[in-house]
Amino acid sequence: MKGLYCRAGESDAEPKFVIQETSLPEVLGSHLVRVQVKACGLSPVDFKLLEDLGIQRDLIPVGREVAGVVMQVGDKVSFFQPEDEVVGILPLDSPCSGLCDVIEIDEHYLVQKPEKLSSVCVAGALRDGLCAHTALHTHARMAAGHTLLVMDGASSFGLMCIQLACHHGVKVLTTSHSPQKHTFLEQLRPSVGVQDPLVVKVIPVYNGSSDLLPVVLEETGGLGVDIVIDSGVRLHEEESEKTKLLPHKHDIISVLGVGGHWVTSHKDLQLDPPDCRFLYLKSASLTFLNHEVWTASSAQQGRYLHILKDIVEKMSAGVLRPQPEETVPLYEATVTMATVQRHQKKKAVIQL
Repeated sequence: MKGLYCRAGESDAEPKFVIQETSLPEVLGSHLVRVQVKACGLSPVDFKLLEDLGIQRDLIPVGREVAGVVMQVGDKVSFFQPEDEVVGILPLDSPCSGLCDVIEIDEHYLVQKPEKLSSVCVAGALRDGLCAHTALHTHARMAAGHTLLVMDGASSFGLMCIQLACHHGVKVLTTSHSPQKHTFLEQLRPSVGVQDPLVVKVIPVYNGSSDLLPVVLEETGGLGVDIVIDSGVRLHEEESEKTKLLPHKHDIISVLGVGGHWVTSHKDLQLDPPDCRFLYLKSASLTFLNHEVWTASSAQQGRYLHILKDIVEKMSAGVLRPQPEETVPLYEATVTMATVQRHQKKKAVIQL
């Protein structure tokens, strides 16, 4: 059978994605589950993280968010049996590409897929759902009555955060990065006359204005928000094409209320002493969002499975309604993955 793999480029050279023949061992491990893959989500490969964890291979398996049907289980597997529909995320050190027809995965990385939830939908949205749940529940400890600011709410991750927060009675403010995204986010707001709307404000940041701080303070009565979830941060005043829509780190700290939580996706965030002093004065906290810790460490495996189960159940119930991802045939996987890796498109789903 064939799978999608990445051959990392030298220094600044672009990685090359190739379809490669592969095979599974004849004997199935005791705790392993053999799954026939129905759909696989494609997300960028984090080469720096793999290097930091000491995972080095000539060919790196690509495609880790999978949905499929159990074909065979090991003799010590207790959670699943053949014909079960399952969904999960392959760990970073998995030798399998999620685009193989059949994969082997430890039972502790899988959960049951609700029958009415499509494989394509869950494979495309599982990672963003995990990130949103980790940011809001694990890091920010959100509760009803909190106020949340989500940067770039029209992104797949931002939309998951908004929907999850609204479900728990959190008031949401969000930013929009284009007129089209602004229109989409405005549609999430209740119609006029609805009491106590949850999505209270959509703030445009694409027109070059810097109204974030005054608008947030106006909407919160000058108190600031309880939680900020960013999609990247601008560290310096100078703007580049990539960072012009991102908030400056000082703006984020400024909109935080007393005891607020800032959850950041920025891997190389640098705070100056005045920034730290400002956070200290507000008794605010900063947390880094790295969803890979759930599969990189087995310290909280039971909690991880609970989170995955909660996400797929909320998708099935319509609480989380991800935007449909583009479905791509297997023969276009190499070209599609190259565009995903260059961040020219956020995500794609391969239907097998």
